[in-house]
Amino acid sequence: MILTAKAPAKINLSLDIVGTRDDGYHLIESVMQSISLCDTVTLQTGTNGLVITCDQQDVPCDESNTVYKAAVAFFEEVGLSVPLSIHIEKHIPSQAGLGGASADAAAVLHLLNRLTGAELDDKMLSKIGLSAGADVPFCVTGKTALCTGIGEIVAPIHSAAEFSLLIVKPDFGFDTPSMYKKYDQGTFPPKNNHAAVVQALRAGDIHGLAEHVGNVFEDIADDARIAAVRDALLKAGALGACMSGSGSAVYGIFEHTPPALTLPGCTVYSAKTEASSI
Repeated sequence: MILTAKAPAKINLSLDIVGTRDDGYHLIESVMQSISLCDTVTLQTGTNGLVITCDQQDVPCDESNTVYKAAVAFFEEVGLSVPLSIHIEKHIPSQAGLGGASADAAAVLHLLNRLTGAELDDKMLSKIGLSAGADVPFCVTGKTALCTGIGEIVAPIHSAAEFSLLIVKPDFGFDTPSMYKKYDQGTFPPKNNHAAVVQALRAGDIHGLAEHVGNVFEDIADDARIAAVRDALLKAGALGACMSGSGSAVYGIFEHTPPALTLPGCTVYSAKTEASSI
Protein backbone atom coordinates (compact mmCIF):
# COMPACT_ATOMS: atom_id res chain seq x y z
CA MET A 1 0.00 0.00 0.00
CA ILE A 2 1.16 3.54 -0.82
CA LEU A 3 -0.19 6.64 0.92
CA THR A 4 0.85 10.25 0.27
CA ALA A 5 0.22 13.51 2.10
CA LYS A 6 1.24 17.13 1.80
CA ALA A 7 3.13 18.68 4.71
CA PRO A 8 2.53 22.47 4.79
CA ALA A 9 5.13 24.85 6.18
CA LYS A 10 4.26 27.47 8.80
CA ILE A 11 5.23 31.02 9.53
CA ASN A 12 5.17 32.82 12.87
CA LEU A 13 3.11 35.99 12.62
CA SER A 14 4.05 36.71 16.22
CA LEU A 15 6.60 35.02 18.45
CA ASP A 16 7.63 35.94 21.95
CA ILE A 17 9.43 34.13 24.76
CA VAL A 18 7.49 34.60 27.99
CA GLY A 19 9.24 32.37 30.52
CA THR A 20 11.23 29.23 31.24
CA ARG A 21 10.07 25.94 32.74
CA ASP A 22 11.92 24.23 35.57
CA ASP A 23 13.31 21.72 33.06
CA GLY A 24 14.87 24.52 31.01
CA TYR A 25 12.34 24.57 28.16
CA HIS A 26 11.29 28.05 27.13
CA LEU A 27 7.65 29.13 27.17
CA ILE A 28 6.38 30.96 24.12
CA GLU A 29 3.39 32.84 22.77
CA SER A 30 3.13 32.59 19.00
CA VAL A 31 0.52 33.01 16.31
CA MET A 32 1.33 30.37 13.72
CA GLN A 33 -0.06 30.25 10.19
CA SER A 34 0.03 27.36 7.71
CA ILE A 35 1.12 28.32 4.19
CA SER A 36 0.97 26.68 0.79
CA LEU A 37 4.70 25.82 0.62
CA CYS A 38 4.72 22.05 1.23
CA ASP A 39 6.85 18.95 1.45
CA THR A 40 5.38 15.67 0.21
CA VAL A 41 5.54 12.58 2.42
CA THR A 42 4.96 9.12 0.98
CA LEU A 43 4.47 5.98 3.04
CA GLN A 44 4.85 2.51 1.52
CA THR A 45 4.35 -0.80 3.29
CA GLY A 46 6.14 -4.06 2.64
CA THR A 47 9.73 -3.18 3.51
CA ASN A 48 11.88 -4.51 6.34
CA GLY A 49 11.57 -2.43 9.48
CA LEU A 50 11.24 1.35 9.39
CA VAL A 51 13.21 3.04 6.60
CA ILE A 52 13.38 6.81 6.07
CA THR A 53 14.60 8.30 2.79
CA CYS A 54 14.77 11.86 1.51
CA ASP A 55 15.60 13.55 -1.78
CA GLN A 56 17.88 16.01 0.06
CA GLN A 57 21.22 14.61 1.15
CA ASP A 58 21.61 17.05 4.05
CA VAL A 59 18.50 15.69 5.81
CA PRO A 60 19.41 12.93 8.32
CA CYS A 61 17.40 9.76 7.78
CA ASP A 62 18.33 7.98 11.01
CA GLU A 63 16.68 7.90 14.45
CA SER A 64 17.25 11.66 14.83
CA ASN A 65 14.76 12.45 12.05
CA THR A 66 11.47 13.83 13.37
CA VAL A 67 9.54 11.54 11.02
CA TYR A 68 11.29 8.52 12.52
CA LYS A 69 10.58 9.74 16.06
CA ALA A 70 6.92 10.38 15.27
CA ALA A 71 6.45 6.96 13.65
CA VAL A 72 8.06 5.15 16.59
CA ALA A 73 5.94 7.12 19.08
CA PHE A 74 2.78 6.34 17.10
CA PHE A 75 3.50 2.61 17.02
CA GLU A 76 4.21 2.61 20.75
CA GLU A 77 0.88 4.34 21.40
CA VAL A 78 -1.23 1.95 19.32
CA GLY A 79 0.72 -1.14 20.32
CA LEU A 80 1.72 -2.37 16.89
CA SER A 81 4.41 -1.96 14.26
CA VAL A 82 4.15 -2.04 10.48
CA PRO A 83 7.20 -2.56 8.25
CA LEU A 84 7.28 0.44 5.97
CA SER A 85 9.39 3.00 4.17
CA ILE A 86 8.76 6.73 4.40
CA HIS A 87 10.06 9.05 1.69
CA ILE A 88 10.29 12.81 2.19
CA GLU A 89 10.28 15.06 -0.86
CA LYS A 90 11.60 18.39 0.40
CA HIS A 91 10.44 21.78 -0.79
CA ILE A 92 10.52 23.55 2.58
CA PRO A 93 14.10 24.72 3.21
CA SER A 94 15.93 23.51 6.31
CA GLN A 95 17.16 25.85 9.07
CA ALA A 96 14.57 28.37 7.96
CA GLY A 97 12.12 28.60 10.88
CA LEU A 98 9.35 27.28 8.62
CA GLY A 99 8.69 24.06 10.53
CA GLY A 100 9.53 21.66 7.71
CA ALA A 101 10.64 18.80 9.93
CA SER A 102 7.62 19.21 12.19
CA ALA A 103 5.28 19.35 9.20
CA ASP A 104 6.75 16.09 7.88
CA ALA A 105 6.25 14.41 11.26
CA ALA A 106 2.63 15.59 11.46
CA ALA A 107 1.94 14.31 7.94
CA VAL A 108 3.32 10.90 8.87
CA LEU A 109 1.11 10.73 11.96
CA HIS A 110 -1.97 11.36 9.81
CA LEU A 111 -0.84 8.74 7.28
CA LEU A 112 -0.18 6.13 9.97
CA ASN A 113 -3.58 6.88 11.48
CA ARG A 114 -5.16 6.09 8.11
CA LEU A 115 -2.97 3.05 7.46
CA THR A 116 -3.64 1.36 10.79
CA GLY A 117 -7.26 2.41 11.18
CA ALA A 118 -6.40 3.59 14.69
CA GLU A 119 -8.85 6.51 14.39
CA LEU A 120 -6.93 8.68 16.85
CA ASP A 121 -8.21 12.26 17.05
CA ASP A 122 -6.03 15.32 16.49
CA LYS A 123 -5.62 15.82 20.23
CA MET A 124 -4.01 12.39 20.60
CA LEU A 125 -1.93 12.78 17.44
CA SER A 126 -0.66 16.10 18.80
CA LYS A 127 0.25 14.47 22.11
CA ILE A 128 2.18 11.76 20.25
CA GLY A 129 3.83 14.32 17.98
CA LEU A 130 5.12 16.44 20.85
CA SER A 131 7.75 13.79 21.51
CA ALA A 132 9.15 14.50 18.04
CA GLY A 133 9.10 18.29 18.24
CA ALA A 134 7.36 21.25 19.88
CA ASP A 135 5.90 22.52 16.58
CA VAL A 136 4.38 19.15 15.63
CA PRO A 137 1.12 19.71 17.58
CA PHE A 138 0.41 22.86 15.57
CA CYS A 139 1.29 21.11 12.31
CA VAL A 140 -1.15 18.29 13.12
CA THR A 141 -4.06 20.75 12.90
CA GLY A 142 -2.47 23.55 10.89
CA LYS A 143 -4.43 26.59 9.61
CA THR A 144 -4.15 29.48 12.11
CA ALA A 145 -3.63 29.18 15.86
CA LEU A 146 -2.24 30.79 18.98
CA CYS A 147 0.38 28.43 20.38
CA THR A 148 1.53 28.67 23.99
CA GLY A 149 3.42 26.55 26.53
CA ILE A 150 6.44 25.23 24.64
CA GLY A 151 4.24 25.32 21.55
CA GLU A 152 2.08 22.31 22.42
CA ILE A 153 -1.01 24.24 23.57
CA VAL A 154 -2.79 25.06 20.31
CA ALA A 155 -5.84 27.35 20.25
CA PRO A 156 -7.35 27.65 16.74
CA ILE A 157 -8.08 31.15 15.50
CA HIS A 158 -10.84 32.12 13.10
CA SER A 159 -9.02 34.06 10.38
CA ALA A 160 -10.75 36.09 7.68
CA ALA A 161 -7.38 37.05 6.20
CA GLU A 162 -5.96 35.66 2.97
CA PHE A 163 -2.69 37.02 1.67
CA SER A 164 0.28 36.23 -0.52
CA LEU A 165 3.84 35.81 0.63
CA LEU A 166 7.37 35.98 -0.59
CA ILE A 167 9.68 33.93 1.59
CA VAL A 168 13.39 34.60 1.34
CA LYS A 169 15.80 31.96 2.65
CA PRO A 170 19.39 33.22 2.93
CA ASP A 171 22.18 30.71 2.33
CA PHE A 172 22.86 30.50 6.08
CA GLY A 173 20.83 29.29 9.04
CA PHE A 174 20.61 29.77 12.78
CA ASP A 175 20.91 27.02 15.38
CA THR A 176 17.80 27.11 17.56
CA PRO A 177 19.45 26.02 20.86
CA SER A 178 22.13 28.67 20.36
CA MET A 179 19.45 31.30 19.79
CA TYR A 180 17.71 30.37 23.04
CA LYS A 181 21.07 30.46 24.84
CA LYS A 182 21.69 33.94 23.47
CA TYR A 183 18.26 34.97 24.73
CA ASP A 184 19.11 33.67 28.22
CA GLN A 185 22.32 35.69 28.22
CA GLY A 186 20.72 38.98 27.18
CA THR A 187 17.79 41.27 27.80
CA PHE A 188 15.15 41.57 25.12
CA PRO A 189 11.96 43.63 25.48
CA PRO A 190 8.72 41.64 25.11
CA LYS A 191 6.89 41.86 21.80
CA ASN A 192 3.35 41.80 23.26
CA ASN A 193 1.96 41.83 19.71
CA HIS A 194 -0.03 38.62 19.45
CA ALA A 195 -3.33 40.21 20.57
CA ALA A 196 -3.12 42.78 17.78
CA VAL A 197 -2.18 40.04 15.28
CA VAL A 198 -5.16 37.91 16.34
CA GLN A 199 -7.53 40.88 16.10
CA ALA A 200 -6.30 41.71 12.59
CA LEU A 201 -6.66 38.10 11.44
CA ARG A 202 -10.22 37.87 12.73
CA ALA A 203 -11.10 41.15 11.02
CA GLY A 204 -9.41 40.19 7.75
CA ASP A 205 -7.28 43.33 8.13
CA ILE A 206 -4.14 42.52 6.18
CA HIS A 207 -2.66 45.99 6.62
CA GLY A 208 -3.17 45.82 10.39
CA LEU A 209 -1.69 42.34 10.45
CA ALA A 210 1.38 43.40 8.50
CA GLU A 211 1.87 46.35 10.83
CA HIS A 212 2.00 44.16 13.94
CA VAL A 213 4.00 41.07 12.89
CA GLY A 214 7.04 40.58 15.11
CA ASN A 215 9.47 37.97 16.33
CA VAL A 216 11.78 38.15 19.35
CA PHE A 217 14.24 35.88 17.55
CA GLU A 218 14.84 38.62 15.02
CA ASP A 219 16.03 40.81 17.88
CA ILE A 220 18.09 37.95 19.30
CA ALA A 221 19.77 37.33 15.94
CA ASP A 222 20.54 41.05 15.53
CA ASP A 223 21.91 40.23 12.09
CA ALA A 224 22.38 42.91 9.44
CA ARG A 225 21.83 40.32 6.71
CA ILE A 226 18.33 39.59 8.03
CA ALA A 227 17.60 43.31 8.22
CA ALA A 228 18.75 43.69 4.61
CA VAL A 229 16.38 40.95 3.44
CA ARG A 230 13.50 42.51 5.36
CA ASP A 231 14.26 45.90 3.82
CA ALA A 232 14.41 44.37 0.33
CA LEU A 233 10.96 42.83 0.81
CA LEU A 234 9.51 46.12 1.99
CA LYS A 235 11.10 47.90 -0.97
CA ALA A 236 9.48 45.30 -3.26
CA GLY A 237 6.07 46.32 -1.93
CA ALA A 238 5.52 44.07 1.10
CA LEU A 239 3.08 45.53 3.61
CA GLY A 240 5.19 44.03 6.38
CA ALA A 241 8.11 41.64 6.74
CA CYS A 242 9.48 39.51 9.56
CA MET A 243 11.75 36.56 10.27
CA SER A 244 9.96 33.26 10.94
CA GLY A 245 10.75 31.02 13.91
CA SER A 246 14.40 31.02 14.88
CA GLY A 247 15.26 31.86 11.27
CA SER A 248 16.76 32.42 8.94
CA ALA A 249 13.85 32.74 6.47
CA VAL A 250 12.13 36.12 6.22
CA TYR A 251 8.62 36.49 4.85
CA GLY A 252 6.94 39.48 3.28
CA ILE A 253 3.15 39.95 3.33
CA PHE A 254 1.50 41.11 0.09
CA GLU A 255 -2.15 41.94 -0.42
CA HIS A 256 -1.98 40.90 -4.06
CA THR A 257 0.33 38.77 -6.22
CA PRO A 258 3.88 39.70 -5.23
CA PRO A 259 6.47 40.76 -7.80
CA ALA A 260 9.38 38.62 -8.90
CA LEU A 261 12.32 39.12 -6.56
CA THR A 262 15.93 38.04 -6.84
CA LEU A 263 18.41 38.55 -4.01
CA PRO A 264 22.07 37.45 -4.09
CA GLY A 265 22.82 34.49 -1.80
CA CYS A 266 19.12 33.80 -1.24
CA THR A 267 16.37 31.53 -2.50
CA VAL A 268 12.93 33.09 -2.91
CA TYR A 269 9.67 31.14 -2.58
CA SER A 270 6.13 32.24 -3.35
CA ALA A 271 3.32 31.08 -1.07
CA LYS A 272 -0.13 32.02 0.11
CA THR A 273 -2.51 31.53 2.99
CA GLU A 274 -6.19 30.72 3.20
CA ALA A 275 -8.85 32.04 5.52
CA SER A 276 -9.86 29.64 8.30
CA SER A 277 -13.45 28.85 9.21
CA ILE A 278 -12.47 27.49 12.64
